Amino acid sequence: MSGDVQVRICEHLRGRFPRVTRPVVLCRSREEAQSALARMQAWLTANGLTLHPDKTHLGDCRVDGQGFEFLGYRFEGGKRWVRKKSLMSLRDKIRAKTKRNTGNSIEYVIASLNPTLKGWYGYFQHAHRFTFSAIDGFVRRRLRAMLRKQKHRPGQGHCQRDHKQWPNAFFADLGLFTMSEAHKLARQSRCGNN
Repeated sequence: MSGDVQVRICEHLRGRFPRVTRPVVLCRSREEAQSALARMQAWLTANGLTLHPDKTHLGDCRVDGQGFEFLGYRFEGGKRWVRKKSLMSLRDKIRAKTKRNTGNSIEYVIASLNPTLKGWYGYFQHAHRFTFSAIDGFVRRRLRAMLRKQKHRPGQGHCQRDHKQWPNAFFADLGLFTMSEAHKLARQSRCGNN
C-alpha cells in the first residue's frame, strides 16, 4: 500500500487504524529499523495506541530464526514459507472432506476437494516448492485410505501395495488437482525455453 493511500485512509478514519492492523516495516539496516520503530511508537502513543509487545520485534528475515509471519506466510531465511497455522487449517479442511466412513465416491470427493486445493494454491503459490509436494502426498494418502475402507481393508493408505494399486496417475486421471504440477507449470519459462 503506498504512503499516499495509507495517509488518506488514516485521515478518513480521523487518525484511527482499523481494529486489527499489522504493519510490517522493511528497512535496509538495523539502525533504520530501530529509527522507524521509534517513530511509529511515538505516533501511536500520541494517538492513544500501543504496539503489542509479543508481536513487535526487529529481525533480519534473511536469517534463520529471525523471520516474521504475515498474511499466512512465514518469511524466514530468505524464503517464503506457508505459516504452520495456515497449513493445519488446510489439512483440517482436507480431513473433513476425505472421511473414510462417508461412503461418497472417489469422483465426488475429488470434485469437492479441487476448489479448496485450487483456491489455496492460488493464494500460496509463491511459497517454497517443498510445501506443495507434501500437501499433494497428504491428499493422496487420505484418498487411498478412503479407497481401502471401501474395499473393507484396514489401514491408513501408507503401504506400497496401495501405491501400486492406486498410483498418483490414477488420481490424476480422475482429475485431482496437483499443486506440485501446477507449481512446475507456473515456474516454466513463458518463452518456451525450459
